[in-house]
This record gives sequence, structure tokens and C-alpha cells, in this order.
Amino acid sequence: MTQLRGCIPQPLAWYGCPQVSTTSGNVQLPKLLIKIIHIPGRCFNKPSCLAKRLFAPNNSEGSETDNARKIWSAALGQLQLEIPRPNYETWLKPTSTVGLVDDILIISTPSPFAAEMLEKRLSGTILRAVSRVAGRKLEVQFKVQGLVTENRAENPQPETVETPDSTSESSTGKIDYAKSYALKPIFNFETFVVGPSNRLAQAAAAKVAEAPGNVYNPLYIYSEVGLGKTHLLHAIGHSLGQRGLKVMYVSSERFTNEYISAIREGTANKFRSRYRRADVLLVDDIQFIASKPQTQEGFFHTFNELHMAGKQIVITGDEPASKSLLQERIQSRLAGGLEVDLQPPDYESRYAILQSKAPDLEPAVLDHIAQRAHQNVRELEGALNRLIAYSQLVGSQVTTDLADQALKSLLDETPKDVASVDEILSSISDFTGVATDRIIGKRRDKATAEARRMAMYMLREDAHLTSTRVGKALGGKDHSTVLYAQKRFEELMENDSSMRQHLAAVRDIIVRARRVKVSVG
Repeated sequence: MTQLRGCIPQPLAWYGCPQVSTTSGNVQLPKLLIKIIHIPGRCFNKPSCLAKRLFAPNNSEGSETDNARKIWSAALGQLQLEIPRPNYETWLKPTSTVGLVDDILIISTPSPFAAEMLEKRLSGTILRAVSRVAGRKLEVQFKVQGLVTENRAENPQPETVETPDSTSESSTGKIDYAKSYALKPIFNFETFVVGPSNRLAQAAAAKVAEAPGNVYNPLYIYSEVGLGKTHLLHAIGHSLGQRGLKVMYVSSERFTNEYISAIREGTANKFRSRYRRADVLLVDDIQFIASKPQTQEGFFHTFNELHMAGKQIVITGDEPASKSLLQERIQSRLAGGLEVDLQPPDYESRYAILQSKAPDLEPAVLDHIAQRAHQNVRELEGALNRLIAYSQLVGSQVTTDLADQALKSLLDETPKDVASVDEILSSISDFTGVATDRIIGKRRDKATAEARRMAMYMLREDAHLTSTRVGKALGGKDHSTVLYAQKRFEELMENDSSMRQHLAAVRDIIVRARRVKVSVG
């Protein structure tokens, strides 16, 4: 028997697509009748007629879990034809279905990084495929394996999250994903990597999620871009939304546009009502209203109404409230709660973040990226994305050599290109506790010798000094001694990951010291 032209081989064969040959006519499939129209080289011009029968919302022939599995299996068949093979094999093939709830298809991914990639890069294509297969519009949510069951077990209540354009009340408490997608599923407490640079901010956010309105109200989180303040804001929103609280998330830019529109259209009362019925108000990037006195007026009154009602308020910004250009009365309100900041992640945190997003990459590769992308988490993720995309384009496995090629621009941005002798020696002294004069001197105890060896390596690699100049900078050491020390340090790094971590930590100290100088200046 020959295959029916017009069939989508993988999806329909799974459901028993008949192996007959025809160009046009009626074909009896199991439990449904379909008009087959042959279009050379294309699928059915109405594939949804099949899907509506197979995946109807009230289909009594199978559970919603079965429906989810069937929809995703069929969608994968289409996606395999639409998406480049490396992308399909890497991101889509390892996925599985969790279930279908209120027209939301929940897909399980093997890692947070995979979930993020699917959401950012392929969500539009995936949405079209699953809706086409199901015969109705579906939303898709990506969950990380192991987090779904755990989250639902600990937080059995449905989540209610509102964005500014949500106008309908939720009487059931069920989340409206079409209107609450501003909260990214991947931004939760489980996927936030905690380290020395963000531990206080994470602890404060977690405390707010435990007891909203009772402690740290308002909570103000500030940092430079890409360090995780929005991640924590979303994590608070998810945690409280899952407990049934009405969460209002908005960027200050969105708040400004909504407020101005309400004044122009004479709907100020509706605007106030929508915001003030929230149990939790989350405002991102408050600095954008600093130059807008009218918007600050509206925000101030909204803040007061919610705060007096005991509602939780969490706000993020790019600098301490006292140094911002916000009105003094708003600064005063923020100062009445808790203010915490996030700093650039240290080497260990950067490595942990990379490992959480790409657990299958070799440790040496993760180390390679962690040592070079040091500014913020966003740069770190960008470097990882760039490396994986590069490996797919050239069809090569991810190695340290490939990382060097893919991340060449990052190599040129590391502090080693411009580090001075004083910066290197003082940073090594800060890290090791060995005084600078001992590093330069002639003492040979173990701690001093190790610090001196690192100094010789960094003065060669990070300050680009000749071995003769390095010797002079370190009290007149012979150039052959410098070359031997450099080679010895390289051997130690090759065999001992802690040595690479120590080097990265010293470079972090240089970067942080420069930031302090810039902010003071």
C-alpha cells in the first residue's frame, strides 16, 4: 500500500493515517470522516478539521494528559520539518509533556537554560504549531523537570497575576496566562543562583514572599543592569500569585503610559481602582519616572493607598533611593522599608549560574566562560548563548578552543589588557593576606611563594610586561625565574581548578576596585 499524499507523515501516522493512494475523495479514518484534497507538496489545506476531532476540549475518549501528549507529539512532527535539525535535536527533542490545563500546554524541559531558549527563540513557532495541531488557540508554558511537581505540591493554590491591561476580575483565582505573561516562568526562586553578591537581596525577597505586607514593606532592590533584580521581582510575584494573592506587575514605563492615558481619556478612577485592588504591587525600573513629575504624583498616591491598606510593595531601581532623582517624598517612602542591592557575581557564582543553565557542558568550558564574562549575569548568559549558537553553526562540539573563537570579543574586554602593577599586587595581597612588601621581598615561606608566583604570572599575562620588567617590579628577580614561575603557575591551573578560581577571584577584585573608583569619581 502507498502512503496517502497530503498526510503529515509523523503526526497522522501516529493516529493511524490510512496507507491508501488517492487524489481526492472521502477516506474513513477511525471514528471520523475527512474530505481529502490533494495539493502537491503540501499538507491538508484544513488540517484543523482532523485536530478538532482528535483534540476537542470535551473529548471523552482520553484524559487531558493524553490530549497533551498527543498534541505535543503531533506538534513535534511539524516542528521537525520547520526548525533546523541542530536546534530541534538540542532544544525540542528532549522535551516532554506535563499536562494541558485551561488551554495551557505545559512542556517539561531538561534544564532552565533549555526552557529559556525555547521561550525566547522558538515560542512563536511552537505556539503556531500546537494551535494548528489542536485546532484551537493554545498557550504554552515551559517548566523545568523536577520543579513542576515540587512547586505544585508546595503551592497547591492557583496563581493570580495581573498586568496593567488586565481588566477582568478573577473569581476563580485561576491565572490568565494571556494577560500575565509579563512574569517569566523561568524567573523563580528555584532558578536564582545565590552567592555572596546577592545573598542579602535574595533573603529579603524570600522573606517578603513568606510574609507579604508584614516585613520589609516596601522592599527596594537596586543594582546595575543584568544582575538579577528583575528575576527576584518575578520570583516574588510567582510565589505570592501561587498562594492566591492578586499580584500587579508593571514596569515604570508602562505605569507612566497607563497613567497618562487615563488622564487624557478621563478614566482616572478606573486606573486607580485597577491598581489599588492589588494585594501585591511590583514595579520594575522606577528610575524611568524620575523626570516625570505628574507620573510621580500618581505613583505616590497609589503607593500610599496600598501601603496604608497593608498591601506589599516591591520596587526595583538602578541606584540607591537617596541618590535617585525621585521626589523626596517618594524617596522617604522607600527609605521607610528595606533597601538592598546586588553586586556583580564572583567567579563561583558565575560558574554556578552557567552550570545551572548548561549542566551538560564540560567543566573546563564553563570555567572558560566564567573567567571571561565578569560584568553581569546578562553578559554571562549572552556568552553562553553565543557559544552554543556558534557550535551549531560550525557543526562542532563545544570545547575550550571553540570558546576562544566564539568569545574572542570578550577576551579583549577582560581586565588583563590594562591591569597595572599596583592593581595586581594590591589585589593579590587582598586575596591572599600576604603583604605587598613580602611579595616583592625575598621570603620563601609557602604562602609568600604562592602569592609571588601568581604575581609573576599576572604581571606577564594581565599587564603584558616582559619577564625582565616583571623581575624588576618584584625586587630584581632574574627573568629566568619569572619564566619558570609563569610556567609553573600554568601547570598548577591545568591540574587544579582551585588555582583557576583564585586567579578569577583576584581579577574580580581588580574589576570591583575600578567600579568603586568610577562611582567615587
